[in-house]
Amino acid sequence: MTKTKWALDTAHSSVDFSVRHMMIANVKGSFNNFNATIEADPTDLTNATIEFSIETGSVDTRNQDRDGHLVSADFFDVENHPTMNFLATKIEKTDEGEYNVTGDLTLRGVTKPETFVVTFEGQGKDPWGNEKVGFSASGSINRSDYGLVWNAALETGGVLVGDKVKINLQIQAAKAE
Repeated sequence: MTKTKWALDTAHSSVDFSVRHMMIANVKGSFNNFNATIEADPTDLTNATIEFSIETGSVDTRNQDRDGHLVSADFFDVENHPTMNFLATKIEKTDEGEYNVTGDLTLRGVTKPETFVVTFEGQGKDPWGNEKVGFSASGSINRSDYGLVWNAALETGGVLVGDKVKINLQIQAAKAE
């Protein structure tokens, strides 16, 4: 199969994350505004072109005060860095429908290589005849690598916010006309 352009279906996709809080629990959040450019043969992603962009100001942890802190200069610094971007640079097939997708992640003006495990979830037609594909992706980053170093020491030891951020994406896309 040849490479096909796929349009992200944001109504059926999500970008979620979790991070340790107080060294005892995980806090989850998501980004509500994101976009992707995908050109791929969904059954063989090894030569795909994948670009992903997330509006950092669309962060949603279900807590307005925390979200306000996350968009401030202490974390995402949305005023100066309104998006984080990912551009795939290397895609390796690891198993049937499984890939390691490495690319340049730019967050808060810092670009570093990161690898995500991507699974091809399937392909089919919706009731209106539109061809759809699904993917899931997971990985983690160290927020301090990108200058997100704000923290607070706890009187019992440890810190308020963990460094490792787990990322989980669920992607559905439609074949572009």
